Amino acid sequence: MSQHDRYISPFSTRYASDEMQYIFSDDNKFRTWRRLWVALARAEMKQGLTNITPEMVAELEAHVDDINYEVAIEREKLVRHDVMSHVYAYGQQCPKAAGIIHLGATSCYVGDNTDIIVMRQGLELVRKKLIGVLAKLAKFAKEYKDMPCMAYTHCQPAQPTTVGKRATLWANELVMDLNEIDHRLATLQLRGVKGTTGTQASFMELFKGDADKIRAVDASIAEEMGFDSEAVIPVSGQTYSRKVDAFILNALAGIGQSCMKFATDLRLLANFKEMEEPFEKNQIGSSAMPYKRNPMRCERICALSRYLMVDVLNPSFTTGTQWFERTLDDSANKRVAMAEGFLAADAILNIMLNVTDGLVVYPKVVRSRLMAELPFMASENIMMQAVEKGGNRQELHERLRQHAIAAGKQVKEEGLPNDMVDRIAADPAFGLTKEEIAAGLVPENFVGRAPQQVEEFIAHILKPIFDANPDAVEQHANLSV
Repeated sequence: MSQHDRYISPFSTRYASDEMQYIFSDDNKFRTWRRLWVALARAEMKQGLTNITPEMVAELEAHVDDINYEVAIEREKLVRHDVMSHVYAYGQQCPKAAGIIHLGATSCYVGDNTDIIVMRQGLELVRKKLIGVLAKLAKFAKEYKDMPCMAYTHCQPAQPTTVGKRATLWANELVMDLNEIDHRLATLQLRGVKGTTGTQASFMELFKGDADKIRAVDASIAEEMGFDSEAVIPVSGQTYSRKVDAFILNALAGIGQSCMKFATDLRLLANFKEMEEPFEKNQIGSSAMPYKRNPMRCERICALSRYLMVDVLNPSFTTGTQWFERTLDDSANKRVAMAEGFLAADAILNIMLNVTDGLVVYPKVVRSRLMAELPFMASENIMMQAVEKGGNRQELHERLRQHAIAAGKQVKEEGLPNDMVDRIAADPAFGLTKEEIAAGLVPENFVGRAPQQVEEFIAHILKPIFDANPDAVEQHANLSV
């Protein structure tokens, strides 16, 4: 069937990686369902259910990956229930074990536990890419730690910083996001076996009221699925609390916030012609204007980040509208909102990896823009020079203010260069030559501790992250810090 006659998500065709798409694929979902059914059967067998045998468990294990989708699809048309359709399909392949598949469980045993497992896989992939972006920013910050540039407050010239120091601002917010992702991974808990309304009543029946055996089943399943034996939610209704989804999507949206800030800054710097994103040899910037070099990658980061940040509302409302032990109006929303939240975060980080790997700096423009404003920045230093030659500090302050206003007016109203240095040199109250003033206009003297701050940030904040995650660094950047 043609793929051009129906809607296909742009996340599938344009934005998200194959790795993230697989994590949220049917194959990964239903194979995880089957792994959970195997884990349940094995745990129940270990706790003494004699109607489950090693032969049955082995049969289930043999068919975890070869899912007979056509059988499940046809069955669902008849029974209108996805979990029972897959129980039936699995049983067709495992006739000896067919009668014990899903024993004691409710649909959320496979549905919710799989969602937790899949989200953990997604967070782990996001985490690796986030560290890759940090590695590239660290390399850039180190290279440009000493290059003075104009810093801005209110998007107006303020005091100088360095190109590398600005990169640490971008990186620091991503470190905050990494910490949040790590917290989510560290506190993620499996739903385990909780029964229809969370009371484990069906398991009390199976194990004749032996609560220790039920707890052991929970612990065994958690371990088999890669969680700590204690990493099972303590209480639940039918589902794990949907606050988990809200927490996770908020963490992903935090990445969107940080990346949008980075991309917006770079778009502004591209307008200033100080920096820009990579621009490929044959890339076309505009269909009408051949000279254009539009920052389309950063614009895409901003667009997808906006989508991701808004997506946070979905699990937030879902959490607040769950009735008592559960209601099903979470399901349709959740399967779209959570998957696309991860796909959006993945897409944003893919673009970030590309952009941060090829950031372009134009040193002469950076210097020129800084020098055009530096006489204003240096006014206090100039005043101190003049005082040393016998000038009156209060009088000089007022004269500097007047010269700055006049020079600014010339720049803004007449489009002429900043002539503040000429004005001061021509004012006998200062007793300074143009050469003496110019000698003090060294940008490197106005950046404070910016270079040292870069070195300290890399050494104390970023390097420990890289040392603890060498595979993520090696995969995404050639870095030595």
